[in-house]
Amino acid sequence: MSKLKLAIIYYSSTGTNYTLAQWAEQAAKEQDAEVKLLKIEETAPIEAISSNPAWEKHYEETKEVPTVTLNDLEWADAYIFSVPTRFGNVPAQVKQFMDTAGGLWFNGKLVNKVVSAMSSAQNPHGGQEATVQAIYTTMMHWGAIIAAPGYADPVTFTSGGNPYGTSVTVDQEGNMQEDVEGAVKFQAKRTVQIAGWVKAGLASE
Repeated sequence: MSKLKLAIIYYSSTGTNYTLAQWAEQAAKEQDAEVKLLKIEETAPIEAISSNPAWEKHYEETKEVPTVTLNDLEWADAYIFSVPTRFGNVPAQVKQFMDTAGGLWFNGKLVNKVVSAMSSAQNPHGGQEATVQAIYTTMMHWGAIIAAPGYADPVTFTSGGNPYGTSVTVDQEGNMQEDVEGAVKFQAKRTVQIAGWVKAGLASE
């Protein structure tokens, strides 16, 4: 059987979710997965980006990161999404990208993909769980299989206790307030493991 193909898809304005995505990439590669780390295209006007020094800095530093395409969605066996919270939901950039996948959905190309999600916000009850669940709602429409971390490892309890997907609080300067690296890496490894089971099962049909 060929290597498991994982697309780690993130959106980040100041870098938090990029860091989460990089940790997930490290863990997935340790599981021998073929990984693509991909950003969702920034659609905010340059005037808005330039008004925030941290946003502008991150935007410039990540110009070389490949932008996700619909071909990447079709290519991958599994996805990990990492996005910030916007009013308890995904950012507009993320929703816009997901809404372009209608053709793949209509042709059944997204069925049985394995998916997991992570999020961040500026306070502990800022909507992280709702954002992860919003992603999962879309994934259910796609026919994807959700691989939530649950409480399958003690690291979940030591990093905020979110069973839906790793979430982190950041301060005004973008500094993470919880140590979630272990939780992110566990979630990535679990996603690869579950996706491997699904891929093997589909191959044996």
